[in-house]
Amino acid sequence: MGRTHAVRVRRVYEDRARGDGARVLVDRVWPRGMTKAKADLDEWCKQIAPSTELRKWYNHAPERFEEFTCRYQAELTTPARAEALAHLRDLAQAGPLTLLTASKAVDISEATVLAAILQ
Repeated sequence: MGRTHAVRVRRVYEDRARGDGARVLVDRVWPRGMTKAKADLDEWCKQIAPSTELRKWYNHAPERFEEFTCRYQAELTTPARAEALAHLRDLAQAGPLTLLTASKAVDISEATVLAAILQ
């Protein structure tokens, strides 16, 4: 297995920064008010996002983050999500990777969970 490059987590509303590498949106829903040109992303990997049921249950409640992480990690074992995770792992091995989310609370988002797995 190759070396994993830096995996960053940023809001999709932020401009591309030096060192971002591949910019991948990991939300299921397209960010409100964001055009494709302004997003300046390399791909949208919506199949990696948590299920609608899990996302609605979690509702970005900080006290639920630990349980959300466990449930989301379990979801990542399903075939479509496992394949998407392997793709992100390949991107991280090829160069820097920035996972993008529209979440205001980036530190308790699915992107942060994914970054921890990919590191």
